[in-house]
Amino acid sequence: MNVLMSFLETFLLTVRDVVPIAIILFGFQIGVLKRPVANPKSVALGFLYVILGLSLFLVGLEKALFPLGETMAEQLTSPEFLGIVPGAIIKPSDYFWVYVFAFAIGFSTTIAEPSLIAVAIKANQVSGGTIGVQGLRFAVALGVAIGISLGCYRIVKGDPIHYYIMAGYILVVIQTFFAPKMIIPLAYDSGGVTTSTVTVPLVAALGLGLATNVPGRNPLIDGFGLIAFASLFPMITVMAYAKLVEFMSSKNTDKESSDAI
Repeated sequence: MNVLMSFLETFLLTVRDVVPIAIILFGFQIGVLKRPVANPKSVALGFLYVILGLSLFLVGLEKALFPLGETMAEQLTSPEFLGIVPGAIIKPSDYFWVYVFAFAIGFSTTIAEPSLIAVAIKANQVSGGTIGVQGLRFAVALGVAIGISLGCYRIVKGDPIHYYIMAGYILVVIQTFFAPKMIIPLAYDSGGVTTSTVTVPLVAALGLGLATNVPGRNPLIDGFGLIAFASLFPMITVMAYAKLVEFMSSKNTDKESSDAI
């Protein structure tokens, strides 16, 4: 009964959030473009599917994934699991499995991110197949995984977050001058699509759980900020992936030319 009530409440909130989007779309289609909506029954059914899917997904996050992220962070940082004697000095290397878990959860949640799948498919279509769907997804997922792992290390170490973010964006700016022009806007967008329905709840739960259980850390100051890492590092890995593909293509072309000679 509690789950059903939670679903109904989430459903109504989702309807409240989706209806304004539908009003804007239909309003512009009919009022500005002066054209009827093509296949109105299919469109309405699609909106219903979106609302139902989002509602079920959000309930699942609240009931399963979010508590699981906090529980995993608590268990991975417990002295019993780390094998640390109470009162002993804890080193950042003692949290090795936290970094492994952060990498794995960052990679897996990004691969499952619906917004990233949509962007990758559109990029593949617009580029005529030059940008691979799976290649882009794996490049973004790798960036998120590295970023979240580094963000967890920052929480454990207690370093100021702005040093990491400044260094990361300096690297992004440098890469921008050397990366293929075609990939630069997509790389910048790739950082944004990672902060969506799947990644954010788990990453936020992991950061808060880690900051709560690591001695000397403040959840409010240290627990947040992992989303910034998840947005920054995909830009780095996507541009690096594009540069690598460009290098391999030019190398294969040179090899074919030399073979022909």
